[in-house]
Amino acid sequence: MAPSGSRSVDCWRVLYWIPVLFISLIVAWSYYAYVVQLCIETIENIGEKIVYLLVYHVLFIMFVWTYWQTIFTKPMNPLKEFHLSHSDKELLEREDRRESQQEILRRIAKDLPIYTSTMSGAIRYCDRCLLLKPDRCHHCSACDMCILKMDHHCPWVNNCVGFANYKFFMLFLAYSLLYCLFVTATDLQYFIQFWTNGLPDTQAKFHIMFLFFAASTFSVSLAFLFAYHCWLVCKNRSTLEAFRAPTFQHGPDKNAFSLGTSKNFLQVFGDEKKYWLLPVFSSLGDGCSFPTCLVNADPEQPSSPSGRNPSVKSAGESHQFPPKPLRESQSRLISNGQSEGSEDRDTQGTSNPALTIEKET
Repeated sequence: MAPSGSRSVDCWRVLYWIPVLFISLIVAWSYYAYVVQLCIETIENIGEKIVYLLVYHVLFIMFVWTYWQTIFTKPMNPLKEFHLSHSDKELLEREDRRESQQEILRRIAKDLPIYTSTMSGAIRYCDRCLLLKPDRCHHCSACDMCILKMDHHCPWVNNCVGFANYKFFMLFLAYSLLYCLFVTATDLQYFIQFWTNGLPDTQAKFHIMFLFFAASTFSVSLAFLFAYHCWLVCKNRSTLEAFRAPTFQHGPDKNAFSLGTSKNFLQVFGDEKKYWLLPVFSSLGDGCSFPTCLVNADPEQPSSPSGRNPSVKSAGESHQFPPKPLRESQSRLISNGQSEGSEDRDTQGTSNPALTIEKET
């Protein structure tokens, strides 16, 4: 017999699907209203009817496909190297002092591509997943797991939007916006006829009216949301990072992951153009490490007297960047960084694959 606690958790998880069910019902009704009531029952011109149905079904298929991918693409777990070994777990549990625990975590993190820290400079550690959080990784309380490059938890898809499905989410916003705009535009003239008594008094009149209201309302909200996420892609930020900048050794830096608009776009959509408009995973990298650019774009942040970032050392000094090779996808992103310049960056900086979180003591 299952414990009552697990049954209550299962009930809550079922409730999480209510927004998804609501959207699914709206989409199913919109299909019936547009295809049956508008195109088949109302539109008399055969050519117009065929064109509308053809374009509508292309947008409908892409909309449903991207929505499905966003919902059912499972978030990727951090690589095994970020998880604590059994001996490290025992060693960490035996320590009561926070300073000693940080020393243990710092020792483990020195061989990992981790360059961000907490606001206080501590190692980012998840005590529920028992792992050192990779850069841009956050624990989602709804999913109860750490999500790579977590953007936000979306109740409308009952899933976390992160590295594994962020491209799908962007395409879902794009195709759903095009879907709503197309329905609004093609339904407009018949909506006007409804108010001018140009349509016969049939059931189709009410479907046409509510279809226009629903499509136009969703178009406005989706337009704002899509524009915001386009801005995030161009800046290479997540929603969480837009509200709170990631912290590096030199302090919070909201532009540290930005490589320029074109390269930021490639990180999400990949470098193969044939996959850009398809909900097929093509994002670059592994979600655990990201190339960074040493910049300090916030004028309120302190800078060194020489005007350079305090984390950058002169050529004669021993650098602090650990010798951790970039993966192939990351190397492609920064290989032409100097040749392209920095017109798309907020400020200029030195292209570099890594930043350190703190010096070893």
